[in-house]
Formats: sequence, C-alpha cells, structure tokens
Amino acid sequence: MNIYDELVWRGLIKDVSDPIVKDKLNNDHVTFYIGTDPTGDSLHIGHFSSFLICKRLKDAGHHPIVLVGGATGLIGDPKPDSERPMITKEQVNHNIKCLTAQLEKLFGCEVVNNYDWLHDINFIDFLRDYGKFFNVNYMLNKDIVARRLDSGITYTEFSYMIMQAADFYFLNQNKGVTFQVAGQDQWGNITAGIELIRKKTGKDAYAFTMPLLTKSDGSKFGKTNGKAIWLDINKTSAYEMYQFFINSEDSKVIDYLKFLTFLSKEEIEELERKNNEAPHLREAHQALAREVITFIHGKEAYEEALKVSKALFSGDIKSLTAKEIEMGFNDLPTIEGKEIALADALIECKLASSKREAREFIQNGAVLVNGDKVTSLDTVLNKDLAIEGKFIVLRRGKKLYALMKY
Repeated sequence: MNIYDELVWRGLIKDVSDPIVKDKLNNDHVTFYIGTDPTGDSLHIGHFSSFLICKRLKDAGHHPIVLVGGATGLIGDPKPDSERPMITKEQVNHNIKCLTAQLEKLFGCEVVNNYDWLHDINFIDFLRDYGKFFNVNYMLNKDIVARRLDSGITYTEFSYMIMQAADFYFLNQNKGVTFQVAGQDQWGNITAGIELIRKKTGKDAYAFTMPLLTKSDGSKFGKTNGKAIWLDINKTSAYEMYQFFINSEDSKVIDYLKFLTFLSKEEIEELERKNNEAPHLREAHQALAREVITFIHGKEAYEEALKVSKALFSGDIKSLTAKEIEMGFNDLPTIEGKEIALADALIECKLASSKREAREFIQNGAVLVNGDKVTSLDTVLNKDLAIEGKFIVLRRGKKLYALMKY
C-alpha cells in the first residue's frame, strides 16, 4: 500500500489542496511542516495523534519540520467561541523549551520557532509585505472568522491568519517547505498560506488536513474526568495513560488504533475481528495501550503500568513498590500518615461515616489494609505497616480506596 492510500485507510486525510497531493506524497520527496502554539509546557494525546504524521511521512521518505509558534503563541489562534487568554512572554519561552525537548525526543525531527523570523518585522513592513496580499472579504469568508463575526473578533485574532501564512512563506523560501499538514480546524489558515506563496512567488504549495480525533459523541479525544492526557509522564503517569486507553469506547477503539499506532492493516483488522467477537477480552484496547505507551515512554514504562493495573485488579497491593503505588493511587483520597486506629482512619478517609459503621465494616471483613483483610477492632495503623515506610492502602469493599502517606 502506498503512503497516500495508507493515510486514507487510517482516516488521516480530511481536506486536500490539490489532486496532485496524492502523486507527490507517493512519488516525490517533499519537505513539509506541521505546527503548534506553546500554550502549555507539554503536548497532550490530541497533539500526539497529529504529530505522528511526522514519522509516517518520514518513513515514506519525506522530510518533516515541526514549528513551535513562539510568535503566534503570543497572539493566540482564534477559538470558535471566544478569544484565548494571552500568556506572558516568560511562560511562552518556558513552554517552547519543554515542547521542543518533547518533539525532538519523540519524533527526532527539526524544530523551528516562528519568533525567530517574525519578531523583527515592523508594522509598516507587515502591512506592505504581507497585509496587501490579503483581501478582507477573503479573510471574512474563512470558517473560523465567519463563526466569530456575530460575537466579535479582535484585530489581533484577525491577524493570526496572516502570521501563519507568513510562516508558510518563510519556510518555503528558507527551508524548501512545499507542504503544510495540520488538523482540519486549520484549513482556512493553511489555504491563506498557499495563496500568499502563489502571489509572492508565482509557485505552487500544497497541503492536506487530518480529521480531529473525537469520541463517539463528537467531543474532543484526550481527556478523562476533565483532565487532559499529557505526554509528560510527570503530569500523566504511564498507569493513568494505560487506564485511559484500556477504557476507550469499543465503538472507537479501532479508529484509535489506526490513528495512534503503526500496527499494519492486517494486524488492526485482526484486532477488529476479535473486538467484534469478544469485546470483553479487550484485546484491541490492550494493543492500543501497549503501542502508544511504548512509543511515548518506552517498554519499561508500559510494563510497569501493566503490573500496577494487574495488582490493583487482583488486590495484590504488597507486590507494588512505593513508586508504583503513588502512580496507581495519585487520585485517591489521601490523609497524612500517623499512628491511628483503623476505625478512626476509615472515618478520616471517608470510607465510613461513623465509628459504629467503621466497626461494622471491619468486623464483617469488608476492610483491607495493603491488600490483607483485617477484622480486629484493635488494629492500629502506623509507619511500620507502610509499604517502604511510605504508604498504607486502605480498601473498603471492592472499589473504595484511600491512601495514608507517611
């Protein structure tokens, strides 16, 4: 299968600027770019789904460049419903350093910063060299601008399109970039860049967009309980990422395998068959978690996440290290470790509402300490019982947990 047909099969092509794009991707060696603004100090899984195009096209013989928008990040890409809050230059610079390190580590490609070529352009030159090539009516018809006309859009946001087009032009002239790739929400900005290159040089440039990865209800993919799934392991542990993927919707897991992994068509079709015939085994979900976590964090991190998951499912808490407990239980109700009666600890952790209820739970065998059932009302918790002297894991019933941290 050629690269263009593979991208189509994976559902990774939404809009194409010219029919010749197919031929160029299959037969030429093109230099292309994809960009992001440094709105945070880590990429999230939504970014990951887009930036994987770097490796896919690089493996097919093309040359990727990733742009981190130090200049455009100071302005803010217009949102469909409101203006983005501006962030400080210091925060933008910090974010750029973090994102550049992530991108170079994950994809091994050249990373550029548009602040390097945009910050010295004065306002008069901006209007003469770029603004005069943009018809206001043309800009107003772009989807993201048109959607904001009723509520209002600032001149700053309105200018973002020209800045992104200037990026495409600069990279075309200085890096030989002839292609831009982005999410479908960037189509208006991309085509503006193609037009700018054509008007200023008389030459053609090309682009295609990728569909945004979504859940079955149309909402953005990449959040759980309102929290983004970050690629920085200090923000989202490998275990949390594992749980996110293992709990993916059955109806969407095959799409996610196509978008987020390099498994072959045959491998994914076999997983699709298994998912249809025995969804409870979650083999497709397991493969998704394994492939993504291994790519981002390595095999060891995936195996650690799998170990934590199996231990929590079986209740074998004592097989875990303190680090693994911290990974698996970082969202649990946590109280400060001290010497305390078990019944009182249950109340303090909100696993029981009263001392009478706590005693009943203990006597009925519903309470576990570090995975061991405890039925004695005289049980006292202290640091000596803590795993590696750091954690005691309390459990009531099958699913209610709390943590004591020493």
